[in-house]
Amino acid sequence: MRLVLAVMRHETNTFSPLSTPLAAFSPIGGDRAIAAYRGTNNPLAAYIEIAERAGAEIVLPVAGNASPSGPVARAAFEEMAGSICQAVEAGCDGVMLDLHGAMVTEEHDDGEGELLRRIRQIAPELPIAVALDFHTNLSAGMIANATVITGYCTYPHVDMYETGRRAGDTLIRAMRGEVRPVMLWRSLPILSHMLRQTPAEQPMKDVMDLAMAAEADGRVLNASVFGGFPLADIPHVGLGAVVVGDGEAAAAGQLLDRLLDLAWQRRRDFVFEIEPVADSLARAGELEDGPVILVDHGDNCGAGGPQDNMDVLAEVLRLGFEQVAAGPVWDPASVARMVEAGVGAEVTLQLGGKTDSPSMELRGQPLEVSGTVSCITDGRFTVRGPMATGTRMNMGRTAVLRNGDIDIVVSERRFEPYDIGCFTHAGVDPAQKKYVLIKSRQHFRAGFAPIARHVVLIAGPGVCSSDYASFPFKNLRRPIYPLDPDATRNA
Repeated sequence: MRLVLAVMRHETNTFSPLSTPLAAFSPIGGDRAIAAYRGTNNPLAAYIEIAERAGAEIVLPVAGNASPSGPVARAAFEEMAGSICQAVEAGCDGVMLDLHGAMVTEEHDDGEGELLRRIRQIAPELPIAVALDFHTNLSAGMIANATVITGYCTYPHVDMYETGRRAGDTLIRAMRGEVRPVMLWRSLPILSHMLRQTPAEQPMKDVMDLAMAAEADGRVLNASVFGGFPLADIPHVGLGAVVVGDGEAAAAGQLLDRLLDLAWQRRRDFVFEIEPVADSLARAGELEDGPVILVDHGDNCGAGGPQDNMDVLAEVLRLGFEQVAAGPVWDPASVARMVEAGVGAEVTLQLGGKTDSPSMELRGQPLEVSGTVSCITDGRFTVRGPMATGTRMNMGRTAVLRNGDIDIVVSERRFEPYDIGCFTHAGVDPAQKKYVLIKSRQHFRAGFAPIARHVVLIAGPGVCSSDYASFPFKNLRRPIYPLDPDATRNA
């Protein structure tokens, strides 16, 4: 047996001002990719184990994973998709893909669907398994050109390995003739808010629990629900589900109807009501014990934000909050300044604010801040928390600016703080702080929930805003809820 395994992951925020060239994916392949992913909480790790257990030859042409940003450059997509297609063209018995499900390129509004279409053109009958992120925007192209699709059932995504195992196991069973996968799917016109999507809480919990129970008791081969990624100006955005039946569609169809009926009935509950930044920080200031996790979700690099908007940090400093850890702030220029100055040096920085976001009519505004350079690192650490466990991270050169009892972590590369290692590797212990200001949305809960006494969500400005009415959508399917309150489920 010869299996082609590959990773090509990107969540595309079409409003993000950040480009996505090939270098953003840090692509690797072959034995190097196997070594990097083996034993980690990633779908590819599960594929590797499944392939080895089956005694298969592994062909791994590319493993590339870029942080969320703007549309993927044409050259980047062609390079990675081309290498995967070349491996398939050389001959194989099956393909297992670790994709995202919300990739938009400069030429294609459905990057995953386009990749799968090309593979199908080469090998029309080839068994193909696909593991997708919970924030997938399901498309007809994905379904038509895959054999099995599964998605993460958690947000924060702590079941990435398990999602790959589910997809890979079903594909191997199909290749052995033990099952005959039949996929049914649908996407609802719901622009669900990411702060109201997590399957750990209602309204999504019952929907996801229903899907997981049906898969666990064998009524269907696989069942997945997708919250969708709403920050993409493309026609197939929506809350969706896919169910994989065995040979016949009756049970799968019944389950699919139940899942989407329940989601549609709860559509109003998928809307997150924002409050002014001043009100959120006023509430935080009244809390007596910490750590208080201050979550600036409008400039979250995990959804395409530059991670350098200083508005919320400026207000925290103006209010005189004490015992604060903040960051990581993306600012290569400030890192270079601190590295040049050295540990122990006093510096004054024009911190952050280097990026304009024209789509949201936002101009970067640096924050002047002074302090002592307390630490300089290479930005490398291993994730110890439950999300992407065991993955080796690289934030680029990282430095800490200390002003009294306030520590600001500044990095050369963007990193959404879903693991406390982004602080602790630089000598900052967030568990010992009264306030921890981070830019995230839900993923922070994986690493920071265990130390948090309180969580305060802060609707700072940015291309990840939860105020969807402020986005200049042009290509979104309409009507769609809640932008169109009278939208029907068949829109």
